[in-house]
Amino acid sequence: MSSKTTPTFDILITSDRTMMTNHHGREFLGFVTTGPPLGLPEKIWMWMCAPKPKVDEVGRPVEAPYGLRKVEAALLDAGFSAAIIDPDHLARHLRHAKVLMIGHHDYFALNSPSIEWWLLTGKEPVNRRSFLRLMRRPEIREAKRRGLKIIVGGPAAWQWLWNTSFWREFGIDTVVDGEAERVIIELAEKALAGEELPLYVYVGPPDTPHIDEIPEIKGASVNGLVEIMRGCPRNCSFCPVTLRPLRFYPLDKIEKEMQVNARAGLRGCILHSEDVLLYGAKGLEPNPDALIKLHVLAKKYFKTLAWSHVTLAEVRYAQERSNLITKLTEVVLDENQDYLGVQIGLETGSVRLAKEIMPAKAAPYSVEEWPETVERAMAILHEHRIIPALTLILGLPNETEEDLIATAELLDKLRDYRSLIVPMFFVPLGQLKSRSWFLREHIKDEHIEVMRRCLWHSIRWAEDMLSKFYLKGPQHAPLRLVLKLFVSYVKWRGRQVEKWLNSIRTG
Repeated sequence: MSSKTTPTFDILITSDRTMMTNHHGREFLGFVTTGPPLGLPEKIWMWMCAPKPKVDEVGRPVEAPYGLRKVEAALLDAGFSAAIIDPDHLARHLRHAKVLMIGHHDYFALNSPSIEWWLLTGKEPVNRRSFLRLMRRPEIREAKRRGLKIIVGGPAAWQWLWNTSFWREFGIDTVVDGEAERVIIELAEKALAGEELPLYVYVGPPDTPHIDEIPEIKGASVNGLVEIMRGCPRNCSFCPVTLRPLRFYPLDKIEKEMQVNARAGLRGCILHSEDVLLYGAKGLEPNPDALIKLHVLAKKYFKTLAWSHVTLAEVRYAQERSNLITKLTEVVLDENQDYLGVQIGLETGSVRLAKEIMPAKAAPYSVEEWPETVERAMAILHEHRIIPALTLILGLPNETEEDLIATAELLDKLRDYRSLIVPMFFVPLGQLKSRSWFLREHIKDEHIEVMRRCLWHSIRWAEDMLSKFYLKGPQHAPLRLVLKLFVSYVKWRGRQVEKWLNSIRTG
């Protein structure tokens, strides 16, 4: 298309390549963008985890991050000329745009697991490298000199408070910290009118949008992700999501977004919430009717389905209470899908620590039953071919050696349950945002032992998943080969590190 017929937009919305990608249709590969390129050239690393997406003739991606789609929808509904543009196609649009909006999950690699890989390897993660390259592009700097307003936000907005030098270098006009649908309209109006913008906007609970103020997405989201609710009632002190009110999307609102993704040709869907099994719940009591209707609806439009997150306590309770996990997998697993993926927070194996930081994590069971609840839930998931990526937190405030030993012992009990287990360093967020970061110099032998058990557990089951479930079909053969080679490399490096650690311990 010639430049004469290329549409112009007042507001551009974008992110860097580690965000503007569909990860080959495998959401878990997005985790790989949080690490440095290990054992591979960075170009191959990026191809493996963040390939370029399909775009239309003017550079609008077919799939875009869900959060950006929500901002785009809010602006379009309000009558603004706005579009999500792939980072490789920004240059021609920046000549005319007046506002650039950017969202990200981890701008400066300060979230886990990015910060953990960075601290352990001493190498900068690719998500940080990619974002800094984007912001230093000549076309963005030139547009800024011409008066472009830059507004940033998303789940990692807080990181700009720790990186004020980049705030100044890139000429960021406003940082929006929190749910943006309500506040973004006024900011856009001020920016386009040339008015002064606030440096920092914090969207607290009173300012969060109601369900009827949250627009439906207008374009497809990455890997068909569709939000079904916001907020979480468990009130874990390390999690910022618990600070937001709980809101359920009605089924008709969810269906409209599913239809958008289906029309774009997507064949898979990710149901997104902090705990999918709490959709439509009263307190922590699962609602089987609402959940079964939700899953039947999703399978009407998509061949495959995944959950973004669930909690282990709710897995156990839903199955023991109403055989609900069995009923849901009977809907989901069929000739098109032989497993279901999900991310779950394990956090710790210590009852003492759980009482301090997440007393409701095991509810409706007692917090003293947390290790037992974890083990029972993992058995249920394994039996029903639900494969979790578990995360646990190292360096929590007031953590003791006994807490780490309890976590290591729980990991031993999970050995035979198919899963990946990713240890993460504590990052001060939520109610604990005033506490100290966990850094490399804080690592003890007990931390190393937990990480070692996570490593070998994950390698064992990664090999199993690659051979039985993941990336089937000849079209995925090159990527599957690269992943197998990478797992072999990690296995070799793990043995080398173990030898080094043993030599230190034995003197």
